[in-house]
Amino acid sequence: MTKSGAEKKRTRRAAGVQNGSKDLNTDTPPRKKDTGKDLFQLFAEKVRDHKEFESRWAVLQETRVEYFRGKDFVNFVRNHPALLELLESDKSLGAEDIANVLLGKNLLVRCDRVVKTVRPGKKKLSTWPAHLEIFSDQVFSENDAFFAWAFVKRRPLWQTILSFVWPIVTLAICLFPVFPHRCKLIVLYSCAGLLLLIFTVLIFRALIFGTLWIILGKRVWFFPNILAEEATLSELFQFWPKKDKEERPKWTARFFFAAVAVMFIMVLRHHAPDEAARARYQKRVSNIIDDVLEWDPRLALSGMMETQDTVVNATETNTTEGPDGTVDEQVVESDGIAEETNSDLHMGEEASEPQDDVHDHNHV
Repeated sequence: MTKSGAEKKRTRRAAGVQNGSKDLNTDTPPRKKDTGKDLFQLFAEKVRDHKEFESRWAVLQETRVEYFRGKDFVNFVRNHPALLELLESDKSLGAEDIANVLLGKNLLVRCDRVVKTVRPGKKKLSTWPAHLEIFSDQVFSENDAFFAWAFVKRRPLWQTILSFVWPIVTLAICLFPVFPHRCKLIVLYSCAGLLLLIFTVLIFRALIFGTLWIILGKRVWFFPNILAEEATLSELFQFWPKKDKEERPKWTARFFFAAVAVMFIMVLRHHAPDEAARARYQKRVSNIIDDVLEWDPRLALSGMMETQDTVVNATETNTTEGPDGTVDEQVVESDGIAEETNSDLHMGEEASEPQDDVHDHNHV
């Protein structure tokens, strides 16, 4: 019969007590403790940072923790024996024993799901529960057992530097409209050059892939991890492509895509703009960019002052009454451009006199 995890733990504790009593009876001085980092903590950090180790995030007593399943830990240790070399003298331990040591060193905490009943409309319990609670017996188990990391994950140096640099970059982006003209040009051409480099690399690798796939029937992707989401920085810029282990494509598919590519190139060449249209488009785009780059807060302030002067120089109308009872209206503008007097009224009266004579003649 195999011993359970609790019995194994009690056996190890009893052996430790006996060894301790033996050491006290002997006259040999105790060994000095290793001042280096704990090997089991190094092992735990490597396992936690490994890309193939599956884990999730959940809430444990109002604290957000990263946790994993017991069976996933056992399978991971079995599939990655190279990580056991970090334990040096303890590398022969099994996955269950290693997990118990991590629990004893408070690097792991065994948890249990809060909701232990199947919810209405569900057929089974959630594989990765969102809420956990601490389990009473802190012993490793594979069957429906969850374990949360109890240590703070170490952050790389570049993340710490980036956390200080990013607010400064954000503030600089917000203040871009008030940058000097030379700084605006540097930012504009740097961003445009970076985008051009990215699109050039993507188009170049696509052309190489299509050419080799049509001619030789091989799949060759240069910079194979350039679009990978989970790739590290070193893997992202890996130039040499991976070996093509898939089956060779049929010649009918290669001929079909070759014909489609030729037709696409012919359509683009037929509808390509001429030199005059290209020049007009370039001029229009250049004008838009110049309007953005040549903006200056002093010009904006001068425009506001001109608008204010125009409002202050409003038209003033003076109304006076003459000795004969006529009303003289004089319109005076502050800049002295226009002036209207009573002469316009007299001209209107003279124009109306012939109509009165015609009316009297018809009456007679």
